[in-house]
Amino acid sequence: MRIIPFEPRHADAWRTLNEAWIGEHFVIEPKDRQVLDDPAGQILVKGGAIFMVEDAAGAAIGCCALIAMADGGFELAKMTVAPAARGSGLGRALLSACIEAGRAAGAPRLYLETNSSLGPALALYRAMGFRDLPAAPTPYARCNVWMELRLDQASGP
Repeated sequence: MRIIPFEPRHADAWRTLNEAWIGEHFVIEPKDRQVLDDPAGQILVKGGAIFMVEDAAGAAIGCCALIAMADGGFELAKMTVAPAARGSGLGRALLSACIEAGRAAGAPRLYLETNSSLGPALALYRAMGFRDLPAAPTPYARCNVWMELRLDQASGP
């Protein structure tokens, strides 16, 4: 397993991995479609990053994005691991890579929006130091949990 930056060859896997997990629990929303269909234009050229997880054969089995925010932080978004690889620690490794990338970029925080029905994801976020925030405006109908990890303070892993 290796975590690498997104390359154009990952576009189909990025879309497929995310459509699978979103479709398993929710419906694809307009904001989802924007970032799934144009990751370079919606994330990378705006100062964000996407990380892909590849297995030993080079197949993409996970991904996560850091979307640049106006305050200098990043929104952690579209994090998923393929069902066959869940429970193997890949989610934690992927989240750790995102945290380190945020710190390396000098970001004050990582922010995320999620749903209370995603218990394993919430447990991971909390274990990695994310704290709940009050509700905020969001383009996602499914969002009912807001969290952040402060990177400009002594917190997190």
